[in-house]
Amino acid sequence: MHFCLLGTVAVTTGTEELALGPVKRRSVLAMLLLRPNSAVPVEQLISCLWEEEPPAHARTVIQGHVSRLRATLAEAGADAHGVELTTHGSAYQLRLPERLVDAQRFSELLYRARPEVAPEEAVELLRHALDLWRGPALTGTVASPPFAAAAHALEERRLAAVEALARAHGVLGQYEKAADVLHPVAVANPLREGLIAALMLALYRIGRQSDAIAWYHRTRQLLADDLGVDPGERLRAAYEEILRAAPTAAAPRAAAEPTAANAFPEFTEFPDRGRPGAPAQAHPQAEAQGQAHPQAPAHPQAHGEAQGRPTAVPPQAAPHQAAPQTAAPAPGPQLLPRPPAGFLGRDRELAVLTRLALPAAEPGGPAPVGLPPEGGITLVTGPAGVGKTGLAVYWGHAHAEAFPDGRLFVDLRGFSGGEEAAPAEVLREFLLALGTPADRIPSSPEAAGALYRSLVADRRLLVVLDNARSSAQVRPLLPGGPRSATLVTSRSRLDGLIATDAARPVRLHALGPEDGVALLGALLGPDRVAEDPEAAHELVALCDGLPLALRAASAQLLARPRWRLARLATALRDERRRLTLLSAEDAGVAAALRNSVTRLSADDARLLRTLGTGFAREVNTAEAAALAGADPELIQDGLERLAEVHLLDEEATNRYVMSDLVKLFAQDSGDGKDRQEGR
Repeated sequence: MHFCLLGTVAVTTGTEELALGPVKRRSVLAMLLLRPNSAVPVEQLISCLWEEEPPAHARTVIQGHVSRLRATLAEAGADAHGVELTTHGSAYQLRLPERLVDAQRFSELLYRARPEVAPEEAVELLRHALDLWRGPALTGTVASPPFAAAAHALEERRLAAVEALARAHGVLGQYEKAADVLHPVAVANPLREGLIAALMLALYRIGRQSDAIAWYHRTRQLLADDLGVDPGERLRAAYEEILRAAPTAAAPRAAAEPTAANAFPEFTEFPDRGRPGAPAQAHPQAEAQGQAHPQAPAHPQAHGEAQGRPTAVPPQAAPHQAAPQTAAPAPGPQLLPRPPAGFLGRDRELAVLTRLALPAAEPGGPAPVGLPPEGGITLVTGPAGVGKTGLAVYWGHAHAEAFPDGRLFVDLRGFSGGEEAAPAEVLREFLLALGTPADRIPSSPEAAGALYRSLVADRRLLVVLDNARSSAQVRPLLPGGPRSATLVTSRSRLDGLIATDAARPVRLHALGPEDGVALLGALLGPDRVAEDPEAAHELVALCDGLPLALRAASAQLLARPRWRLARLATALRDERRRLTLLSAEDAGVAAALRNSVTRLSADDARLLRTLGTGFAREVNTAEAAALAGADPELIQDGLERLAEVHLLDEEATNRYVMSDLVKLFAQDSGDGKDRQEGR
């Protein structure tokens, strides 16, 4: 049994296609397949099926379509394939192995393809991926904005796959095949500048210089007539290279161009399902942000980790070279999560990480790949949702070549709301990833730690210890070898790690206005942000510049393609609704802050509630003591502890500042506490 979204929505068993019935029934199935193994609320189905005011009996209609779909699947033997359509209150869920969905298989193949590193394999994988397409995505569904947005996102990924296939042919020197791949897509997408630039260079390299120049002038005229703009940097660079009659070197690669990895991750992104051997799942909020850094990988891995494949991003091969004979996946463990999509800003912080974790280059010498002689421990701290995990993961992928022996990653769950990861548990997973047979791993945590340190003593490893609760949780996991680097992320300052292990701190602050607007543009598309730049700046301010909040706001707008940014900004001005709107299912600002507050003592949690309801944004010790009715010395200690976990920010001596979102959360938790106590 196979489910098809890449073309007409269909279900096939062998050579037979199931009769799915009318358009709305097919649309219900499509929406469930776009969110496989997730509960889809009836309200969402209604909003997708009726663009205008839905009928009074819409729920009954949905129920009838689900009932018929369930019967159709059952008659076709769905149980034998692990397929089940279930009801969860006022929501429906289609449980199935995701490999049965062609869009998921396409995503997996696209992820596995590495055009610059393994071009021959990439050609095979990408051709297989593109063969899954049978026409425009989601054909046969209702013409509503949610389906249009989903179809557009899938089409963008198809175009990204075409461009990746052309790059693979280019690395192999097969420029004529690259031109053949690009030409029909360029005809259908005459304003896609990156694609036109790649076609121009492919034509030029097979001796069709006049055709390449003609494509430039045609595209320049279309851009002027339709959009009133001049060609972008990538198109101009390709044209200038052709005019200079330069040697047929690599096509310019603009980091800002959508690629197979980052094109439109929003509506149709498939969630990671876990990586074999990974010691823990990636940080659930993937706090990611920042502008593409010059040393960042030009083509990070796409959505969804491939089963058992490393996530290394090796140095980029020059496209004019023949396929490298020595390229191979890194032999060491590669446990980093996939790079964060839409990473913008953070140039300064990335540069600081590079300076701290990698040695300075010798004067006149090549770029270094070693590490500081003492083995670097870098501590990235900041408030919930500011992007610590994203920064560490992004940097780790950008500098993969510096760690040829592997990259380890673990979510220590220090501020995840549940039980934190025990060092002994993590050591076992690290030892397994390093190739130690399970029966040879010592049962004693001390012996396991000693074995771990001896195994990595002479290796060049990157160890990312994410979401740490305390210094004590981190210390047993430090590699200790002189050639390894360790990145630790935490909401706590972890002063003990600085004191005893010479960890070098990097404090991560909220995004500034321009970087925040740029992140919105990356998530929503630049055109939508350009429609209302003032509202975009207001959204950044209402989100306190937190990437997590901006991503949650973007999710609200992506689910409502007809909303202008000003409409959401107006809704967020209502402080009673702001935290609710800045949530996306189980992810959001309120959930992240709740996980921080649950780690506080009862006295510190009470102080936070008092501060949230009792002052504007700033307070000193005397004012806080008066509000709390407590001894100033005790209050001073409490303020310090709140600042240590970044729920307050000590901007000057005895001057503490609380962000608007933390204040709103503290007020909400205070209201709930008051109600519980019957006040």
